[in-house]
Amino acid sequence: MTSSTFRFYSRAHTLGMSDYNREPLQGDIPGVRRRAHLIQMTNLHEEDASFEEWHETLVRVRYSETDKMGVVYHANYLVWFEIGRTEFCRARGFSYRDMEENEDAWLVVAESYCRYKAPAYYDDELLVRTHITELRRRSLRFGYEIVRITDGKIIAEGETGHVVTDGKGRVRSFPTGYTQLLATVPESAIHYTQPPGERVPEEIPPE
Repeated sequence: MTSSTFRFYSRAHTLGMSDYNREPLQGDIPGVRRRAHLIQMTNLHEEDASFEEWHETLVRVRYSETDKMGVVYHANYLVWFEIGRTEFCRARGFSYRDMEENEDAWLVVAESYCRYKAPAYYDDELLVRTHITELRRRSLRFGYEIVRITDGKIIAEGETGHVVTDGKGRVRSFPTGYTQLLATVPESAIHYTQPPGERVPEEIPPE
């Protein structure tokens, strides 16, 4: 069984959030929509924001992140997704802590998905690419690609869906100004004329 056979998919069904009550598109994995259809906004004009910019975060595989087979344990990819999106926010001038302590706003993970395309090993240097695929008044979605530095291979890709709540778990809107910050393009952002998944080949031919 190849690494591409393994998938991790989870979704919160009990939060009662209207933003996630939707019908899957034809050909989708249930609950996961194709990236091309994800850019939807309610309180921003499309011409005011671009979701083509990716933030890149470098991580190195630690020994404790591997399993008995010597490859990275599957759940750790979701940890790297979290690192990617927190650094994405930090590059735009705010942190999760700012939202939680100053605004009583929490980004709850409502949905997560990861497709594993190739294994990662101890001491591999990996690039976590993160961008926004959907931004709404009370929710947003991030898309991710994880690339191994040594060969440029995309080893995993996925998405997470988030809903904004207060400290008691009640759904609320983003605090004033935060959707604008999320749509900001910092100098550190990476822009691709093609999606990164099309830019890097699936297999590197032998020399």
